[in-house]
Amino acid sequence: MPSKKTTLKVAVVTGAGSGVGRATVHQFAAEGWHVALAGRRADALAETIALAPAGTQKQLAAFSTDVGDPAAIDALAAAVLKKFGRVDVLVNGAGLNVPKRSLAVLSRPDYRTLMATNIDGALFATQAFLPGMRAQGGGTIVNICSDAGKRASAKAGPGYAISKFGMTGLTQAINEEERQNGIRGVCIFPGDINTPILNKRPVPPPPESRPLMLQAEDVAACVLFAVNLPPRALVEELQIRPTRAYVPPAAAK
Repeated sequence: MPSKKTTLKVAVVTGAGSGVGRATVHQFAAEGWHVALAGRRADALAETIALAPAGTQKQLAAFSTDVGDPAAIDALAAAVLKKFGRVDVLVNGAGLNVPKRSLAVLSRPDYRTLMATNIDGALFATQAFLPGMRAQGGGTIVNICSDAGKRASAKAGPGYAISKFGMTGLTQAINEEERQNGIRGVCIFPGDINTPILNKRPVPPPPESRPLMLQAEDVAACVLFAVNLPPRALVEELQIRPTRAYVPPAAAK
């Protein structure tokens, strides 16, 4: 928790250039947090800042980072701590999938790409920011997982599922090892979210189905809920799904 001498609250969000990461940045900013935005594309991070709630842009700082590169993550941690002096929350939101994802067609290079971003990046970021959290006596690490991290599915593909099951295990490991240091690990398991990653599916969902899906801000609200709980309370897993299912017109007849 921040000391009595400061009200500064600092979050780091990876994958901040779009989707859930962008929505999470905006909700943190609206609540008065300072946020370090991490992502590969500087232009996307700049757009996230430009679209932030009015008057909050000065609370945000962008850091171009490849989360799958350990050296880049270490540089990110050093730069963020130099700028803000502390990190209270890390949100591991960077994630991707590939179009050719079934067992029959998943290539080894694509598999390595999935693992580098989806699980290696989360592990590297966790290790980079844990020492500062230990030193200050607390912190929260939120891993944006997927329902594919609980049960594999054909729509997600094996590579994505393996990486997300890994994120589930990482969250459990954080809580096993760090909760006595006041550090909480939270894993959020969303169902389908209307974000650009859907366009990577071999058959993208039709436009008319997307308003019924979770929206990025719904998942961001879960992040804020878990983070804003009193430090004594921990939500280890939070599963969120769309209330209504899309029924294609032909199936509805």
